[in-house]
Amino acid sequence: MGGQYKITGDKYPRMRRNRGRRRLAFAVVGSAAALGLLGWGTLQLIDVFTGSGDKAGAVGAAPDCTPSPSPSASQAPVKALPKPGQITVNVLNATPRSGLAKSTADELKKRGFKIGEVGNATKEYDKKVKGTGMLLGSAAAADTALPVLRTQLADARLKTDTRTKPAEVDLVIGTGFKALTPKAAADKALTTLADPKPTPSPTKQGC
Repeated sequence: MGGQYKITGDKYPRMRRNRGRRRLAFAVVGSAAALGLLGWGTLQLIDVFTGSGDKAGAVGAAPDCTPSPSPSASQAPVKALPKPGQITVNVLNATPRSGLAKSTADELKKRGFKIGEVGNATKEYDKKVKGTGMLLGSAAAADTALPVLRTQLADARLKTDTRTKPAEVDLVIGTGFKALTPKAAADKALTTLADPKPTPSPTKQGC
């Protein structure tokens, strides 16, 4: 170009960009990001309050309070126990005190047990039984007649021998014997033995 509008020198005027457009673009991007975060937060709150989290035990998830099966529920049924009237008890005194065998046998008879032999213990056990006493029976009586008789003398120890009659057992009175278990306590122990209650499952944390 010539005349008065002729450009001289090595510098040219630069066109400035419109700052308003740039600010508008930033505003649009910022709004979109804010809306995205708001939507994500809303979904998280819905999961917390409706319990629809992906995994049990996730942060904010409701605890699983479904009751677990009791271990005792899966066990085999308890073997039927004999009644006191189905058990014959031989009462043998292994102490130097006289009359214990007869008085103990009389009390057991009142409590419904059948009474067999009443007298002194054999040489194998005479004056050799420590504690309140010993209950002797066959291996088959270990979980039938012997536990039933033990409800009447809670501290007596159990022992099996080679006899073959599971319904006949011996009560050998020991040197620490004073009396049978009080009847009320013995009856309660007998009821518990015949009808054991299942063990409750532990409560889950947070329930």
